[in-house]
Amino acid sequence: MTTTAPPPASAASTAVDGLRLDERVAARYAELPPQERKGADVLLEHFGDLATYSAAELAALAGVSKATMSRLFRSLGFDDFSQVRDHLRALRQHGLPLGLGDAPDLDAHVEAEAAAVRVAVAALAVHLDPVADLLAHAPRVVVVGLRTSYPLALHLRQQLAQVRPHVALVPQPGQSLAEDLVDLSPQDAVVLVALRRRPPGVRALVARLAEAGTPVVLLADPTARALAAHATWWVQCPVQTRGAFDSYAAASSVVAALADAVLGRRGRTGEQRVAGIDSAYRALGEVEARGGAAER
Repeated sequence: MTTTAPPPASAASTAVDGLRLDERVAARYAELPPQERKGADVLLEHFGDLATYSAAELAALAGVSKATMSRLFRSLGFDDFSQVRDHLRALRQHGLPLGLGDAPDLDAHVEAEAAAVRVAVAALAVHLDPVADLLAHAPRVVVVGLRTSYPLALHLRQQLAQVRPHVALVPQPGQSLAEDLVDLSPQDAVVLVALRRRPPGVRALVARLAEAGTPVVLLADPTARALAAHATWWVQCPVQTRGAFDSYAAASSVVAALADAVLGRRGRTGEQRVAGIDSAYRALGEVEARGGAAER
């Protein structure tokens, strides 16, 4: 009995494996026949909302036949347009801004945001007592935020600095991480804000902190499961939305709740610091004059 070996993968497919759709087009464009180039032009032109079209609609936009579009998809390493859609969904789940539908449904948007906040706050509630105690009383707290996580890290640092001293934000503009982390001890604390599309060095950072015994509070989305294995606590903050861009509403809510919990644990000392900073604000003219408590 003889068996027939499966046909080898085409050179077109293997040459573009692992590339994003637009990168596949760029790699293969010069070799495409003129009609397939027309289709490729449409793919690039509509890359941001490609998943909202059917293969027939794309063919019509390009002025080519559906058979030509099918050949183009195969030239780019896909069996058919359903694989292209799967590819686009995978990119979106990785955080790449891609339009996946029509005009946003604002009611659905609000519901999705509320659901994400509930998930994140529930995750915080599981660890709130030990995390808030640590951030309230550790000798030093370092808040780390890279790329798009930096604004949230900056905001958390500002909140914590209102209620306790010795809170640092790293990295500072133009600086590296090592100088600020090398002296951390097991008595200190690190809050790592690491939402998706993180730089690859984050894994080495978390592993190094774990090796040093420094407690790590990880605020990250569900794609950070590998990082969470090295963190002391993981507060999962969903960022996936129905639209093209990630939402940080859940993570922002966690930051606010966590800062409030730390203030409560600082007690009278925290309240005195808030009052002192408020007096300094007014003396320096750093915030507009108004009544009420200090803005945090």
